[in-house]
Amino acid sequence: MSQLPSPMDPALEQRAINVIRGLAMDAPAAARSGHQGTAMALAPLAHVLWTRIMRYDASAPQWADRDRFILSCGHASILQYAMLHLTGYDVSIEDLESFRQWGSRTPGHPEVGHTPGIEVTTGPLGQGFANGVGMAIAEASLRERFGVDVCDHHIWAMVSDGDLSEGVSHEAASLAGHLGLGRLVYVYDDNHISIDGPTELALSDNAATRFDSYGWHVIELGEAAEDLDALEQALLEARSVEDRPSLVIVRSHIAYPSPRLTDDASAHGLAFGAEDITETKSVMGLPDEPFFVPDDVRDLYRAAGARGRVAREDWEQRSRAALAGREADWEASIGSRGLPGWADVLPAYTEADSPATRVASGDCVAALAGVVPGLVAGAADLIGNTGTKLPGAGVLSAAEPGGRQIHFGIREHAMGSIMVGAAHHGGVLPAAGTFLVFSDYMRPAARLAALSGAKCVFVWTHDSVGVGEDGPTHQPVEHVMSLRLIPDLTVIRPADGNETAAAWRVAVDGDGPVALILSRQNTPVLPTTATRAVDGVSRGGYVIADADAPDVVLVGTGTEVAVALEAAGLLAEDGRKVQVVSLPCWDRFDAQDDDYRRSVLPPGVPTVSVEAGVTLGWDRYADASVGIDRFGASAPGGVVLRELGITPEHVAGVARRLLAG
Repeated sequence: MSQLPSPMDPALEQRAINVIRGLAMDAPAAARSGHQGTAMALAPLAHVLWTRIMRYDASAPQWADRDRFILSCGHASILQYAMLHLTGYDVSIEDLESFRQWGSRTPGHPEVGHTPGIEVTTGPLGQGFANGVGMAIAEASLRERFGVDVCDHHIWAMVSDGDLSEGVSHEAASLAGHLGLGRLVYVYDDNHISIDGPTELALSDNAATRFDSYGWHVIELGEAAEDLDALEQALLEARSVEDRPSLVIVRSHIAYPSPRLTDDASAHGLAFGAEDITETKSVMGLPDEPFFVPDDVRDLYRAAGARGRVAREDWEQRSRAALAGREADWEASIGSRGLPGWADVLPAYTEADSPATRVASGDCVAALAGVVPGLVAGAADLIGNTGTKLPGAGVLSAAEPGGRQIHFGIREHAMGSIMVGAAHHGGVLPAAGTFLVFSDYMRPAARLAALSGAKCVFVWTHDSVGVGEDGPTHQPVEHVMSLRLIPDLTVIRPADGNETAAAWRVAVDGDGPVALILSRQNTPVLPTTATRAVDGVSRGGYVIADADAPDVVLVGTGTEVAVALEAAGLLAEDGRKVQVVSLPCWDRFDAQDDDYRRSVLPPGVPTVSVEAGVTLGWDRYADASVGIDRFGASAPGGVVLRELGITPEHVAGVARRLLAG
């Protein structure tokens, strides 16, 4: 195996950095799109991280105990792609040449699962910052539960002024400092440039003072972006701090060493023409040749990428011994799944029961604590309200890093993004809750979870105007439908306790994010869910009350399925045959074969939907809809539901009018 020279030749290192900068110009130029300026400025930092600091093996990008790297300023993606190619990941020079093109493995912003070596999907500023906090929580949890022979690594990130400006970074940084996440090291690229011009147009924060107040270890390097040894020493110092996260602040110069565009705001986006590239390469002593990588530079980086193989092989032996007798726990944790037979502990309910679905979900969470070893749960100051309590699991804190109960505080923005990062790290199954109306705060994270396939459970409760007296500010009406618009987000609104338990089966056994939409108010356990809910929820929809050759179908979700059943009884008094359908998850239902879907919603049979939310979208299943196309009101929940027409009598009346033609 090739070895890195020790010490490395300074001239070779500088040439290697210049090659990174050349690639950072060439790929956006070929694409006529991209951001080369930040990538050029941070090339020395990337060089130091990948050759002197981070522990990784390019031949094994999924090694469980590798260091994680996050490019929170994802617009500078070409920097990360260049390093992945140079160090020997499965990213070819042809991939760099097809930067930002259709079908390319090098999209405009990094996407986990799309390009080897990418850990999280970044781009929306601030999200990667918070993702890293989630990764550090997952690392601390695994290290505490399984020991340092199994888990002992760091999370590194490059963050920008844009990341620090977004509010989500404030929330995430505050929690990270509170938890003392010492394996978290961020480098702040303080380049004083934004798209509109100098950052001073809108930003006068003192980042060092701010992060010091959060409880972070802060290193102010100043003008050291080109000083490899100073960068290395700062990163090593940060890595040695075990009791708190670290922020290294580096003053860089965007687009350096371009003679014309260094420190120019236009260099943030695509500003480099052919002349600029030629001139800058001349300054660096590079030939005017696109995607130039000389053999000595490639050899240097390939040696760096292979150096971690010894550490990985040693880890494989040590971890095997350390996990002896605990293999099942490890496999379940790292796969974010349950132990064999885990679903047997889920609660079952009878028609004598009437729990709110948030309460039933809480019963499920409590039952799963002992059989889903990676489950970590919490809420934004609403653990009791959202049913996210893990009895006996310990509270996550600086003193108890293995605690699986997480108090996120009133930080919904960061909570969602932290969940996504923890899920992508692996080893935990994050579940966290707040009121459904506040899913608005978490929507960026939910969207990125769906885009990136992060396996986490969003527990959103108080799901309708049934919230009652808190009024329209707290009564979601458009939220369920808007969440259904997000591709690959599994949205489940269970009708009763048995459907809620079945929804948890989907969440634990499946892949990707699940949103559980749960009621505040009690709701009866419905006939047939004890026997039909497991299969029915898995399929997304099912017949909850049968009728041969039905005259009309009533279809609902959540607590409104009970309303539909009562309406069916009223219609039966008219001599009408009524089929009642529960449709908790539209996407899973739409994925079923035609025969199954037609058996549930027979074509040609008049169909009425009922859901305590906006009716937009229900026309895909129903001929008429009972819903709420306005904001709610402050009154007891039952009164609001009645006044807004979510009653059996209203549903039956709509069905009668539909049948009358």
